[in-house]
Amino acid sequence: MPDSHDSQLHYPDIEVYLRQAPLAAIDAWLGETLDAAPLREAGRNKWQTRGHYDGQVVPVLLVEKAADGFASLWFDSDRTPWPRDCDCARDAAARLGCEVRCSLGGWQPGDDPDRFWQVLPDGSEGAIDWPDSGQ
Repeated sequence: MPDSHDSQLHYPDIEVYLRQAPLAAIDAWLGETLDAAPLREAGRNKWQTRGHYDGQVVPVLLVEKAADGFASLWFDSDRTPWPRDCDCARDAAARLGCEVRCSLGGWQPGDDPDRFWQVLPDGSEGAIDWPDSGQ
């Protein structure tokens, strides 16, 4: 499990990578989870919205085709339902029925930039090398 030593931390922002999640499904999940309006175009391959959680606004940015067939979904707030990226990844994989990847934890200089946490829709998860994971 990523970063068990900082499991009580609430990350300053959350970013996950979604493989082939339909926009309508993402909209429904964000609407239910953050009371967010549907994503709207914000430029080429970019979509944005604002949600609300714990009395705070949560800016959300989706970038399609961010990396290797994955879209980046970024929550620019420390006020989200998920304390860490891996918590969001688990929720997204279960709710969206797609593979989700995220960083292993709070990145520090010297960390391997190609190590990621992978969560599959069936609930299995583990560390992978990306882009070398061959998936």
